Amino acid sequence: MKVIKTSISFFLFVLALSVIPSSLLFLGYRNLFVDHFWVIFSFLCGITYLVVISVCISQQINSELGARMFLATTTFKILACLFFVLIYLIKNRVNKYVFVSDFFYVYFLSTIFEIYSLLCNLRNQNLG
Repeated sequence: MKVIKTSISFFLFVLALSVIPSSLLFLGYRNLFVDHFWVIFSFLCGITYLVVISVCISQQINSELGARMFLATTTFKILACLFFVLIYLIKNRVNKYVFVSDFFYVYFLSTIFEIYSLLCNLRNQNLG
């Protein structure tokens, strides 16, 4: 049940997160975004979803495994993001300030959601 609730809240979060870039692109502020912004957005949201769901599933299987799984998936997320940035920057010429702002907009907000949802799951586990 936690997995379904977490998945629904994640997809609502992704919709809320995509409102600002969508509205800015619709209003014509294309210079605030790098080419293929939605690829970056999709990759970071997908990797965050994998982290959150894998930790939720591992907590349901074994409550002591949750902390180790969180550390492992967080390490995987950081390494995957570093490789993604490396490949993206090799393939595309970008304005570095725009790229950093676009990347960290999605990265930090998705990390905040990840930590918040996992803390809520841990808190519910301690109560029950």
